[in-house]
Order: sequence, then C-alpha cells, then structure tokens
Amino acid sequence: MSKNKEKQYFGTDGIRGRVGSYPITPDFMLKLGWAAGKVFARNTKGRSKILIGKDTRISGYMFEAALEAGLTSAGVDINLLGPMPTPAVAYLTRTFRAQAGIVISASHNAYEDNGIKFFAHDGTKLPDEIEFEIEEYLGKDITTVDSQLIGKASRISDASGRYIEYCKSTIPSGIKLSGLNIVVDCAHGSTYHIASNVLRELGANVKTIGASPNGLNINADCGSTSPQQLVKEVLAEGADIGIAFDGDGDRVIMVDHLGNVVDGDEIIYVIARDRRRRNVEFGGVAGTLMSNLGLQLGLEALDIPFARANVGDRYVMSELQSRDWQLGGESSGHIICLDVASTGDGVVAALQILFAMVSCETSLYELRTKMSKFPQTMINVRMAQKIDPSTNPKVQEAVRAVESTLGKKGRVLLRPSGTEPVVRVMVEGEDAELVARLAKELAASVEQAIA
Repeated sequence: MSKNKEKQYFGTDGIRGRVGSYPITPDFMLKLGWAAGKVFARNTKGRSKILIGKDTRISGYMFEAALEAGLTSAGVDINLLGPMPTPAVAYLTRTFRAQAGIVISASHNAYEDNGIKFFAHDGTKLPDEIEFEIEEYLGKDITTVDSQLIGKASRISDASGRYIEYCKSTIPSGIKLSGLNIVVDCAHGSTYHIASNVLRELGANVKTIGASPNGLNINADCGSTSPQQLVKEVLAEGADIGIAFDGDGDRVIMVDHLGNVVDGDEIIYVIARDRRRRNVEFGGVAGTLMSNLGLQLGLEALDIPFARANVGDRYVMSELQSRDWQLGGESSGHIICLDVASTGDGVVAALQILFAMVSCETSLYELRTKMSKFPQTMINVRMAQKIDPSTNPKVQEAVRAVESTLGKKGRVLLRPSGTEPVVRVMVEGEDAELVARLAKELAASVEQAIA
C-alpha cells in the first residue's frame, strides 16, 4: 500500500467524531469490527483474540455491542474489559497475547464525542499498513464465517487488578508513599476505579474527586483539561500534590502543594532530571513543536538531548523510536516512558513523579522550579482556505523580524490546525508583555497576507 495515500477514516489517534454523525455510528462500528477482524484473522495462525476496553461515556455500550457483533462475525474471539484506561488496554493486550486491543474512547473530549483506538499485539499503535488494510475491507460487503467458526465473547473479571499491579511495578518495590496526602481527579473517566487504588496500595492518603461517572459527565469541568477544582481541593486539604487524569487516563496534569498547575512539559523535565540524578540511561527527550522553550533550555543545562516532533503522541513515539530514546511527551500531559510502558500512561507518569519526590525527600514545587517556563502567547487566525502561510514572503519577513527581536531566548511557530480552518500563531520569550505584543503584530501580518 502506498505510503503517500491518505487514510479515509484513521487520523493520528484512531477514528473520532460526534456520536451519531458518520462514521461514529453503530452501523459503521459493526463494519469496522468486521473489517478489523478480517485483517487480524488473516494474519494469525489459529483463533484470533482481540481485547475491547472503553471509557465511561454512555455511547460506549452501543459501540461495544456493535464491535462485538462485527468481530465475532469475522471469526474472532473477544475479551471484554469494561471501563478501562487506554494504556491499560495496551498493557493487557500484551499480557493476554492478543492480536490487538481496541479502546472505545474520545479521550479528553466531552461525552457527545466518541472514537476508536487500536493497539497492535505489542501494545503499540497500529502501523500504517494495517490501518490501510482495515480501510480496504471497509469498502467491501460484510460476510459471516461458517457458524462453527463464529467468535466467542467473554469478560475478563480481574482486568483492573492486573493493571493496578502493573502500575505499582513501574517504580522500585521498596518505595512507599506513606505520609503523602494526594488529591486525585479522575475526570469521571476510566481511571475512577484504578488510580486511587494504586496510590492507596502504595501507602498514600488519597482523596478522590471526579470518580462518579454517569455516562454524561466525563471530562465535564474536571480532569486534566479543567484542573481548577483540583487546585481548590489541594489547597483546602493542605495536600502534598494533586493529580488530574483525562477521560481515558493517558494524560496527566499535576498541582503542587501551593496550588500551581504543573503541565506536561514540567512533568517531563522532572522525570528526566530524576533519571539523570539516578544515572538511568534514557537517551534524550522528545517533545513537540508546542513544547515550551523552557523545557528545551532546562534539559540543555543538564546536558540532555532534546528533539521536537510534530504535535501528536504518534509523532513523539516515532521520534523516540527513531533515536532509541525512552522519554517524551506533550504539554497536554501525554507522557511516554518507554522504559516502563509501551504507550503514554497517566498513572505511570504520575508514579514517576511521586517516586522522584519520595526518593529526593522534596516537594513537587521544588522539583518543578528547577525549570523556568517561558511566557507563551498563541493566537488563532482564521483562513478561508487551507494554505501554509509560512511560504508567503511577507509572512516570512514578519517572522524574521520577530525572531530578531526575541534573539536566542525566544521562538516563533506558525502551524495550520489539522482540525479547523485556522493558523495558530505562537510566540514565546522571556518577557510576557513583549511576547503578547509581538504575537498580536505577527497575527495581524498573517491575517493580512492570507486575506
């Protein structure tokens, strides 16, 4: 299959959209299950087995049933996991020796959205060629295998316990969190029955919020995308740290004991610095085009290599694999620690931070202040048609002028959005007022050039 061919359904993180709008419909999910089943059954000796997990949004029941029907009609056996974090499905896919894992989730989106993510047998994202094969089958008519070959579905009752034990194993067995007071926000999502149990079993005192999912409240004014309530709870409880996950548990944002929000860039820095302190070899750090300049300079001061990938965990993972590095992530809190996990994992990343705090006998506040974040201003400029403004000579001239003003302690980024008709104009530097002014001027130049 040609690498240059565009996919019809798969994006950078599976298939996602508004429930009831094609392709996020029951009939499409039925066919997607069948198509995926045909592909994995064709590439497997003997019976194929696929795991299905989901987050807590109400439409998950509907799509779980549709996928089950499609997969079994293709002759594939299914293990149903129920509500389970996305990284848990990746882990369980490996341990159960399944051909693939499927997650029904729209991650940090509201309940009106849903989507499908696939994992390969080793717990990593599907390669392009498999996604192309699945899309090829989506263009064919559904056929059912002979009755004696129809797949069976069973439920794994101890899935959460297995994943909890795995999470605990990602930090040294002698480490205990005794004495730590932690507030956890589960975003009414799939970590609601996981995260707090992990921390309690390691000895922490835990208060949990956002752990009462009703199918409609996932990510609603809570979790990693809305940490305001967590900040209030940390301050009210006098807690040592707050931890916020998104709806499917692959992102984490933290709050220190003073109520400061600690984003993904700072989390990556703390983990990298602690690994360097312990002489753990991890190569370098992969961030994205949006990673704060403060992260890059902070890592350079520690003599830790840093590289930028396109926005999206798929591209961060690709960068890590190409360089044989172990640590990367995004400002949004999607943290990848390849030495202990095969994909981004919010609970695992949180444990790396807690391990650093306990082993250094210091606070998250002290650990995060070793890195200085640079003020950043981003302005969205709407465009009538999808073009790359960075190729415009007037825009190039305006960018050079801003870069000259900022010098080495600042940067400029123009990035067309992949989901809406806007150009994101980002300026970053040491002086917040100067950054805001330059961003406004550059946005005006871009708007005038693409008008």
